[in-house]
Amino acid sequence: MGIILAILLFSFIIFFHELGHFLLAKKNGIDVDEFAIGMGPAIYSKEYKGTKYAVRILPIGGFCAMGEDEEANDSPNNFNNKSVWARISVIAAGPVFNFILAFIFAVIITAMVGYDKPVIGAVESGYPAAEAGLKKGDEIVQMGNKKIHIFREVSFYNQFHSNEDVAVTVLRNGKEKTVTLTPKMDKELGYKRLGIGSSGYSKANLLTAFQYGGYEVKFWICTTVDSLKMLVTGQIGVNELSGPVGIVSTVDTTYKESRSYGVFAVVVQMLNMAILLSANLGVMNLLPLPALDGGRLVFLFVEAIRGKRVPPEKEGYVHLAGIILLMLLMVFVMFNDINRIFLGR
Repeated sequence: MGIILAILLFSFIIFFHELGHFLLAKKNGIDVDEFAIGMGPAIYSKEYKGTKYAVRILPIGGFCAMGEDEEANDSPNNFNNKSVWARISVIAAGPVFNFILAFIFAVIITAMVGYDKPVIGAVESGYPAAEAGLKKGDEIVQMGNKKIHIFREVSFYNQFHSNEDVAVTVLRNGKEKTVTLTPKMDKELGYKRLGIGSSGYSKANLLTAFQYGGYEVKFWICTTVDSLKMLVTGQIGVNELSGPVGIVSTVDTTYKESRSYGVFAVVVQMLNMAILLSANLGVMNLLPLPALDGGRLVFLFVEAIRGKRVPPEKEGYVHLAGIILLMLLMVFVMFNDINRIFLGR
């Protein structure tokens, strides 16, 4: 059941991404040849107003075919005959819809379980926070140069900067206080800690559900960007990347661990995974790499600046090279996932 949920969840997130492209294409009067849910042979299709709508046999994502890689033809509704800004809006819509979906899920989960305001609920003796004079009830507003809005950001900041001194600014009785903490190794847990705990979740009203839903999405976007920076700088290795196999395994494991706590716990955990995956997909697609939406946007912005389109055949070669490299990376990541999950390597 967990594997089925994982596939459906991942597919829905990709489908929503493609829906963004589709709706903006239609909004701009662009011909869409086909809008499909799933991949592989079609098990159902229907043509309506010039667009083929199809459900395909493999429930993995979907696509929106609108001729963006083709030469412009005589039709005023051809993708490449539209203004460059109309085309930019269509390409950007996919990642933007991923962020919108993540936000919708985040608002729902915040309304269901509340929000974790970054207020210190416990200070452990013998650790840096206690030694620096931090107290229960202090609200953490900044760590280093990063503004803090939810307590989870505190844990992740420490995880990414565990070998650095960190300036922590707290709000106490309406006044700000800044202290410098040096994370201390917890020998039992095997990682460095500051020695503070959360005050727990607060019940959300409509306004705070939207506010902290936004903070949640921002958190996952920033976490994805930070992870990419660590990958580029060599702080984490390529062998630590996860692909579809790893994602399905993670969702399946999360489902199995939460189902014993009831349906509510399963729904909450699946929503958490959906927020993470949707925000992650939005960021990854905005990377300025060939074949990704970000790579296509680079060509479109170049066209907007110089007033002339890059020859389609040259752009096509670049995207083809990008697709080949992405496929090779996906194969590498898939083998990593298989080795890690099934062979324990």
